[in-house]
Amino acid sequence: MASQAPVIHGRGEARPVFATVLAMLDHAIEKHPDTIALIHMGRALSYADEGRAVAALADDLARRGAAGRPVVVLVPNSLEYHIAYFAVLRAGGVPVLLNPLYPAPALEPLFADAMPVLVLAAPETADAARALQPRFGHDVVVMGEGGHTVVALVAAGPGRFQPRSVAPDAPAVLMFTGGTTGISKAIVHSHRAMVEGILRIDWGWPTRASGEVWLPVAPMFHIYGWFFGVGNPVHACATLVIPDRFQPDHVVQLIADHRVTVFGGGPPAIYQGLMAAAGFNTADLSSLAVCGGGGAPFPVEVLKRWKDRTGVEICEGYGMTEIAPIAVNTDSFGRKAGSVGKPVPDVEIRIADLADASVTLPAGGVGEVCVRGPHALTEYRNRPDETASAIRDGWVLTGDIGFMDADGFLTITDRKKDVILVKGFNVFPREVEEVIHEHADVRGVGVISQPDPRSGERIIAFVMVDQQAGDGPRVTAADILAHCKARLVGYKVPAEIRLVDDLPLTPARKLDRIALRRQAADAADAA
Repeated sequence: MASQAPVIHGRGEARPVFATVLAMLDHAIEKHPDTIALIHMGRALSYADEGRAVAALADDLARRGAAGRPVVVLVPNSLEYHIAYFAVLRAGGVPVLLNPLYPAPALEPLFADAMPVLVLAAPETADAARALQPRFGHDVVVMGEGGHTVVALVAAGPGRFQPRSVAPDAPAVLMFTGGTTGISKAIVHSHRAMVEGILRIDWGWPTRASGEVWLPVAPMFHIYGWFFGVGNPVHACATLVIPDRFQPDHVVQLIADHRVTVFGGGPPAIYQGLMAAAGFNTADLSSLAVCGGGGAPFPVEVLKRWKDRTGVEICEGYGMTEIAPIAVNTDSFGRKAGSVGKPVPDVEIRIADLADASVTLPAGGVGEVCVRGPHALTEYRNRPDETASAIRDGWVLTGDIGFMDADGFLTITDRKKDVILVKGFNVFPREVEEVIHEHADVRGVGVISQPDPRSGERIIAFVMVDQQAGDGPRVTAADILAHCKARLVGYKVPAEIRLVDDLPLTPARKLDRIALRRQAADAADAA
């Protein structure tokens, strides 16, 4: 089914037509130079000063050979992140957005795919970037103390920002995802696709053409975090208030102090965290007008409590790194509890038969969600076979299972693969299992998940370990957990390690995840 909402702009306020992401920044600098663009940790930067800093850093990156080459941005949400991202574009490079919490072993295969010429790192991520220099030969440019500071960049920048000419079909970003296979792949998104995505975000979560104050929570290397922390605030010439990590009391205070109007909340765990904050019931949250949600199903009680306290509905949506957004519940076009809403403009959704993807099921039929729209990925970088498998005749096969009802609302019921969703992030059992298998005393492992009211799902690892003669296991669950923490980003670390004597197998001698899920459910019921 295709959306029937061709007009795309927020709250009745049309915007200029932008061909590229850089053109949006140029517009904000030219039309709103004195508007505060960024606020973080007591620091503030106007659009004019952000333009100066971007220009100064871009000149340095261009001298270092960034033009036409991938440049990794390994910086947490901050003023420095914003400057780094746009400077890479202005220098003619391709921003590669990676998780700054990843240790060097987790970054290595991603670097091997991207082959960056430069890495823009924060002081705390520079060591991980330098650890990979012997293999990849990239230069490391530090953003912050010991490198390029915001103050110095603003002072060095030209008095007038000079926009760079960029083609709409040129890459605007490389983001990594496991897709439906669990193997990390670099997704190429063009400027055109990202601008189209921005317009559809604004259709689902409508905002004014200027005057909004945004506060994102998701990391900006994530597709949701990029829209709510980079693309859409600049598109709206808005002020962006950046929290120092997600600390509920801190975020509640920022919303009140800065009169935040647009909150990029994300999964239900974020909203639950805020509602548990000490100051939530007394803070002045009356400025809030738009609250976005997604990444995990929202319990009805969470939606009700948030609206009762703030007066604002949480508008749920659905998307993936390959194409976002796909569908949104909206005030204008309707909402339905339990669904992820209707398709965004100019997007088609069909439900494919699980046995034959070429067959489209009627309303109510449960199958694989397939999506076609102008903001889909260009390709999986360096993976033509996987690109061809995931995109067929323009349709992106999402790997999600769901149905469309007669009213055009999409409901997601399951996932085609065994991907686990933790706090809005995909976690693939295979990746966690391989890390645990690296432990010398592990003989077998099976990873599954259980529903969790805060994070969406929690990871449970069933692990077989070598035995000591007569004294039980040689290693403990705590040892395996420490092994994981040293090699995995936090949300991929199992919430629970269970040491077992054996693992259930199917008749084909494959790991029986259904049996493991049953064991976990039985244990939970007994508890």
